[in-house]
Amino acid sequence: MRRPGYRQPLKQQLGGVKAMFTRLSVAVIVVVICMFLLMSAMSSSNSNSSSAEINTEALWGTAASDGWRASSAPRSDWPPPASESNGYLRVRCNGGLNQQRSAICNAVLAARIMNATLVLPELDANSFWHDDSGFQGIYDVEHFIKTLKYDVRIVESIPEIRKNGKVKKIKAKQVYIAPAKFDHVLLKALMDFKKAFFFQIRPPRDAPISWYTTEALKTMKEHGAIYLTPFSHRLAEEIDYPEYQRLRCRVNYHALRFKPHIIDLSQSIVDKLRSQGHFMTIHLRFEMDMLAFAGCFDIFSPEEQKILKKYRQENFAEKRLVYDERRAIGKCPLTPEEVGLILRAMGFDNSTRIYLAAGELFGGERFMKPFRSMFPRLENHSTVDTTGELGKNTMGLLGSAVDYMVCLLSDIFMPTYDGPSNFANNLLGHRLYYGFRTTIRPDRKALAPIFIDREKGHTAGFDEAVRRAMLKTNFGGPHKRISPESFYTNSWPECFCKKSAVNPADKCPPHDVVEILNSQMESEGINDFEASGSNLTAAVDK
Repeated sequence: MRRPGYRQPLKQQLGGVKAMFTRLSVAVIVVVICMFLLMSAMSSSNSNSSSAEINTEALWGTAASDGWRASSAPRSDWPPPASESNGYLRVRCNGGLNQQRSAICNAVLAARIMNATLVLPELDANSFWHDDSGFQGIYDVEHFIKTLKYDVRIVESIPEIRKNGKVKKIKAKQVYIAPAKFDHVLLKALMDFKKAFFFQIRPPRDAPISWYTTEALKTMKEHGAIYLTPFSHRLAEEIDYPEYQRLRCRVNYHALRFKPHIIDLSQSIVDKLRSQGHFMTIHLRFEMDMLAFAGCFDIFSPEEQKILKKYRQENFAEKRLVYDERRAIGKCPLTPEEVGLILRAMGFDNSTRIYLAAGELFGGERFMKPFRSMFPRLENHSTVDTTGELGKNTMGLLGSAVDYMVCLLSDIFMPTYDGPSNFANNLLGHRLYYGFRTTIRPDRKALAPIFIDREKGHTAGFDEAVRRAMLKTNFGGPHKRISPESFYTNSWPECFCKKSAVNPADKCPPHDVVEILNSQMESEGINDFEASGSNLTAAVDK
């Protein structure tokens, strides 16, 4: 028991004060940390909130180029085609207009690789388009030949071969080279062409350059001419030689020019659309063939599902496809309503003018109605074509060519399914080359769970979630090509350059590149082409 008036020793008093001070310090530190975490969370929340906004007004312009510009002119030694070639090369380009376009680029490159004279490519239009226009009916032949004069020799048809004063026709044997075994040659029936004979070969898919410099070249030298068919995806896309890739760009973006009447018709449609301000084009790939390919059936009626399944059985390999699984990983084409919801969430309003590039939408107006209610200012080539020419050619190459040009020249282009769609993929690459024109590429895999939640009634935060997903995509600026992205979708960096580049390989070619190429042709004694470098100059000045 303590006595009255007892006091603790000074040492004990100081120890108590010290303990109290320590506890107080810890408390202050905890409070400071909590306030810091709270402020960080609020800052992060505000930052995320602001980053989820999309400046739609800026999208009507072009994407940031970071100093890059298109250039497909040669940057290293590029000798002209030899005065004598190893023979004639003819190809049959199968598929739709844009699949054929890629095949034409590959045909020119194959001719360059083999030092062959290219016969104007044959377009297989009858199987799908029921259109026999051919190369001459769609493309400007004179422009095509003249633009590529520094690269390959091109003839419209194979001439008769004269040897020792006598006319000689090329041997008429057809062969098949098995994809898995290049050295195995099977002789088949004789093939007779109107004026000349070609040794027919079926090239392996995505054949390497070595196949063309060995098997194909050997056959060409032996028989004088070869006919490669089919020729869709018959040359590897990724080639470790930038000059070959730049040749592909020269073909795709400079030599392949539609005929004047197609360009004029397309320009008149663009002028009409732009007379009221900016406009957007959408490739609405909600068509029977793509839906059947993707295996996305469940949103359709039983009768419509029968049609899709029948089409799939007749045209695609058998495969187990479960709709819910396909939908969850973004393998289904976006519905028209989903496209509208994306655009609305991004900030586009109902005054936005939209041109639809599409074939016949499967399911009809019931799928278009929700989209039309959100964006009523819809057009397609039949509603804006005052000439009536497209109405007579709705399933032909002309309609596809006009849609391509309108989409190329639009302020914004949005593909809704850019998987196996050659139309969308080629346009993405062309718009990139044409000056980094804005593209909206929905990430279907990222968007799928957002749409699925919405369908389950979870609508809160839907627009913000869509914006976040879209902000992670590229809106048309330069970006690294990563598989499975195609070279025809993104030719950066091979077909682009910088005036002041750190890497010498990225530097733009000299301004006198045309004069250099002309002098090379003259030194080789090649003067039977009209001397005009205007087309290649355009490639340099882009």
